[in-house]
Amino acid sequence: MVDQKTIINRPLPRPGSAPVSPEMMPPKGQTDHQRRGQAGQRPCPQGGFRPPFATDIVAADRQNQIDPAPPPEPSPQDKKQPVTTMTNAKTTQPATVDTDCTYEQSAVLGLQDRIPGVVEELVSLWQTKSGRTESCFDHIGPIPIPSHQAIINIIYLIRQLLFPGYFTRTKLHASNLEYYIGKETTELYERLTEQITMAIRHDCRRTNLPCTKCEERGHHLALSFIKTLPRITETLAADIRATLAGDPATKSSDEVIFSYPGLLAISIYRMAHELFLLKVPIIPRIMTEHAHSLTGIDIHPGATIGPGLFIDHGTGVVIGETSIIGTNVRIYQGVTLGALSLPRDAGVRLQQVKRHPTIEDEVIIYANAIILGGDTVIGKRSIIGGNIWLTESVPPDTRVMLKRPELIFSGKK
Repeated sequence: MVDQKTIINRPLPRPGSAPVSPEMMPPKGQTDHQRRGQAGQRPCPQGGFRPPFATDIVAADRQNQIDPAPPPEPSPQDKKQPVTTMTNAKTTQPATVDTDCTYEQSAVLGLQDRIPGVVEELVSLWQTKSGRTESCFDHIGPIPIPSHQAIINIIYLIRQLLFPGYFTRTKLHASNLEYYIGKETTELYERLTEQITMAIRHDCRRTNLPCTKCEERGHHLALSFIKTLPRITETLAADIRATLAGDPATKSSDEVIFSYPGLLAISIYRMAHELFLLKVPIIPRIMTEHAHSLTGIDIHPGATIGPGLFIDHGTGVVIGETSIIGTNVRIYQGVTLGALSLPRDAGVRLQQVKRHPTIEDEVIIYANAIILGGDTVIGKRSIIGGNIWLTESVPPDTRVMLKRPELIFSGKK
């Protein structure tokens, strides 16, 4: 028979587990700590043992990382081999040296030392004996330049005023509309004044003009622009109605305002055009080129465009600076209203010359048509078919189409 002491010193089985066989029992006389060290188990208050917790294993692994066991002393034969001993908590195995990695690191160590030479070359491009050079363009000096990002933010602030409730976080209703419009208009005045002032000051410095009272002009021009907002709103309403009338794919004005790239480009053009008429430097072009980058529609702020313009799809549309477009005109993707071939010095010599065509009222221009020249006039209610190249005027109520091409069908017999 087994005495009681032996039973107490044996590990107790856990509920639901198989009975402990005599072979699995620890030797007599062994203490709890000795058994714990061999089996990795913790003593149980009832006299048995329980399996090690995960925290015990993690603690043991950390201890091995902090104070790992020293590697075995290599034999004389091992000392001759160029190997590295890798040791962890369980195994020790040799690993070969990665000579390729060592060579790659040594090969790139000196590359960063070549950067100062490039910096000196860049600085030399922006400095001459006189202090400036025309070989490159920069803005280095104490006079601030308008902020590109600030002007883009102004665009979206103006859109919130032109389409109240569409692009705002605040829910608008009759009781807070006047407060909201007043607050946003005042913020627009402050932001726009700052950017116009910097644009005028920079333009004066760039062209060596005498003082033009840029601060005072900035305030007056910002106020003059704000006074045009009601007129811009009415014109954009006509553009939206033209879109609804001309596009059977749209379901509502909300869809047009939220998602149509043509209306986005036109709305930014209309605010930029008013600043262009006020002779505000650089800001109008930043605005329309931002719209160009978003929509693929390139409208110069100097173009003259009547109400009711509908640009369908829009990608690739180009409307030049001196173009004149009447009311209720519809333009499809890829249309160009451009200039004829220009000489090399056209940038200076032809600035004040009309170079782009005139499109009269209710004209439809289909995809990829190209109309060029400042003397070219497309008469009222005319229709210009797709892929047309025009450099001459068209009378009113005229259809211009390509002759039907000869199609060739080929395939397997």
